[in-house]
Amino acid sequence: RYDEMSEHMENVGKLARELSAQERHLLSVAYQFAVGSRRAALFVLTSVAQKETSKGHVANAQCAKEYCEKVKGELQKICDTILGLLD
Repeated sequence: RYDEMSEHMENVGKLARELSAQERHLLSVAYQFAVGSRRAALFVLTSVAQKETSKGHVANAQCAKEYCEKVKGELQKICDTILGLLD
């Protein structure tokens, strides 16, 4: 649900006024958890890819690596969005 919260807070952040302390906190929390969950997924995926490679399961390792790239893309998009709001 943090993805939805971050989308909503992005809209609030685009308003042509300074954010209140509560709004800044909500913006921070939304993006912190949206990024944190993807970072955790990246950690797990990297570990799975390494283990599958060491076991010789090349197809499984490749699948994990591909999904890892997808998660990295999502992370980049989230980071670009928040950086755009801060400018």
